[in-house]
Amino acid sequence: MVRVLVVDDHEVVRRGLASLFLGTAVEIAATAATAADALDVVQQTEVDVVLLDVRLPGQDGLETLGKLKADQPDLVVVMLSAFDNPTYVARSVALGASDYVLKTAARSDIVEAIERASRGEQPVDHSLLHRIRSGMSQRRDARSDDTPLTNREFQVLRHVALGLSNREIGAALGISVETVKEHVQNILRKLNVGDRTQAAVLAVRRGLV
Repeated sequence: MVRVLVVDDHEVVRRGLASLFLGTAVEIAATAATAADALDVVQQTEVDVVLLDVRLPGQDGLETLGKLKADQPDLVVVMLSAFDNPTYVARSVALGASDYVLKTAARSDIVEAIERASRGEQPVDHSLLHRIRSGMSQRRDARSDDTPLTNREFQVLRHVALGLSNREIGAALGISVETVKEHVQNILRKLNVGDRTQAAVLAVRRGLV
């Protein structure tokens, strides 16, 4: 059995997941309604996977993901969300989530995501996290030939357009925050724009993200 900690502030969701997992290889070992509770529970309860809501009261699920992974880098976390939001997914990638599943997904898809994550396997090709992560790591292509950026600058620009902070970009690309800042400054200069928002808009208009 795959032992799961469910972190969601809505009791109806926690109860619904308990029913959803009946008859599968996934079982709920513990639940938490807040980020603080989740951080406490993972210290006290042995679980294989944390199923973590993106939206939590007080501290959102993405901040919680960052803290969980900082405390236990090998902890397996699957994000659970009602929002098909590329920025949420991209931040989940940067912060170390194993997968990102929607609350509206089919029962089989949610169970499969948890089981694959528990085994250390990559998400299925059609998953949101796989699609966004592939785009984040993509290097320059034919559409970008008229934009004077290096391959790394293109990657950073895609991350900027997805709304990631310098720290999150650094984590996603395995580079320092200072290096990210240098790339961002070069991007702004080369694209002749004044700030990150303008750079992001230009990236979208040119089909770079």
